[in-house]
Amino acid sequence: MELKTISELEAGNRIDGFFIIKSVEKRISSNNKKYLDFTFGDKTGDINGKLWDASDSDEDTFVNNILVKVRGTVIEWQNNLQLKIDKIRKTVESDEVKVSDFVPSAPYLADDMYSTILEYVEKVKNDDIKNILYDVLESAGEKIMYWPAAKKNHHSVRSGLLYHTSTMLKAGEKISEVYTFLNTDLIYAGVILHDMAKLEEMESSELGIVTDYSIEGQLLGHIILGVEKVRNSAKKVGADKEISMMLEHMVLSHHYEAEYGSPKKPMFPEAEVLHHLDDMDASMFDMKKALETTDPGEMSDAIWSLDRRRIYKSKFDKNEEK
Repeated sequence: MELKTISELEAGNRIDGFFIIKSVEKRISSNNKKYLDFTFGDKTGDINGKLWDASDSDEDTFVNNILVKVRGTVIEWQNNLQLKIDKIRKTVESDEVKVSDFVPSAPYLADDMYSTILEYVEKVKNDDIKNILYDVLESAGEKIMYWPAAKKNHHSVRSGLLYHTSTMLKAGEKISEVYTFLNTDLIYAGVILHDMAKLEEMESSELGIVTDYSIEGQLLGHIILGVEKVRNSAKKVGADKEISMMLEHMVLSHHYEAEYGSPKKPMFPEAEVLHHLDDMDASMFDMKKALETTDPGEMSDAIWSLDRRRIYKSKFDKNEEK
């Protein structure tokens, strides 16, 4: 059977397809038998699906935010397409499914972005700072490879935390070439550490979909958790107290205003630069995303994260020759 995307489905099709389970509920049919009611999705749309006579094992296996392979028939029910499921299973490695076909993802491979971060760690000259960075990255484990940087708004995509961090590192390096008095060890460390506690602040599936904020995240937030993370790593590696304090301050102050979670404003140049790098990278991500769905010569929809500003998309092509 032909593999089809959801937008290609028509009533009467017999299909094999790969989908993400966006939601699943256990229900009881009119003949008092249990069935599972799915909403499947891919990058082209959503479709409802029914697995009749579901077992307890099916209920435990098929949960939200996992990729599955489905075989079944497309039917029409109350003017909507629906999948009558014959077989369903979790995807396996041999399926060679690309997660980016199903969920919004960073534009670069996670392995490449992580390698970029490690390259900047190697550029750090101070051993204490370098040891702290390696300890924090090691403790992050595999989660960092797919974790988003937010639940909504900027970099709320699979591997978004790596994307946000790696682009900020590149921008920080260029800024340091202009303002040559800056300490690049602090710039690189601040960038890598500033959002690392989002791994504890949010709960995410391996698809990079945030399901909720953790209790720690709701009560403390990633800034306070981040300060604690830096302090603990500094103690573990025996780092100088001043270095630990300066890195903690960079994490503490990177949101700049108390209303956004920072009880202190930046008090040395590298901390100031970190704030602006973070703010700029977030704004550029949200602006680029808005312009991707805006026609040249038109204004975008209001962007909530940018104070509901609308962004203009120029007719001028930056790659166009004179």
